[in-house]
Amino acid sequence: MIQDHSSSSEAVCRDIVNCVSEALIFADTEGVIQIWNPGAEAVFGYSQSESVGQSLDLIIPERLRNAHWSGFRRAVSEGATVHGRRSMVTRSLHKNGHAIYVDMSFAIVKNEAGEVIGSVAIARDVTQQKLAEKNQKPAHA
Repeated sequence: MIQDHSSSSEAVCRDIVNCVSEALIFADTEGVIQIWNPGAEAVFGYSQSESVGQSLDLIIPERLRNAHWSGFRRAVSEGATVHGRRSMVTRSLHKNGHAIYVDMSFAIVKNEAGEVIGSVAIARDVTQQKLAEKNQKPAHA
């Protein structure tokens, strides 16, 4: 969570990050988690103290890590994501070890000088919806 109270706009930003129900995760350019809001705690099961300072591998299934890091490095070096403003459903890991489906959007974060300082992801758990879709039997014509 954002802890800086130096200005009212920063306090508003902190309050927004803390009150949204979606997971909000900010990682630096090395993929180390710097911000982990209460929504992220609810979606992924890890507390802020368990996640901040950890690699994003904490929530990335092992089989998806190579693809994730390849895309992450490309986005950081190019200063933009392949997906733009679109979200995508992907697999992730919950603290309890279960795989979950998350609808996630990503963005590259730059400082005032235009330098990439990390990435932000917004996610919501869509596991129940995806499982319901998978369990529907196709209609017979």
